Amino acid sequence: MLRKTLNASRLQEEVNRRIQRLTEVLEEGVKIRAPRPLLQELDATGCNWDMKHFGNAIGYERVIAGVLKTVRAEYNLSTDSKDLANPFENFPGD
Repeated sequence: MLRKTLNASRLQEEVNRRIQRLTEVLEEGVKIRAPRPLLQELDATGCNWDMKHFGNAIGYERVIAGVLKTVRAEYNLSTDSKDLANPFENFPGD
């Protein structure tokens, strides 16, 4: 399956969104925070990113791992230079 690409912010948002929709998380009313994705060499599955150290995740490791596995199968982290550039570059008024 071909992966779509997202920048780091969008990927983080997608993982957060999916975690917060899980039944276990909804029922408990817990707010789990996904970290920024970390670029890595392609792994055996062809994924180029990973996430570690989720906030407020104790007891939810199994369901988070399931979400992460699914999202990593669907998306790769964009390595396009415009996504990695200085966000203040070409700021109006420069």
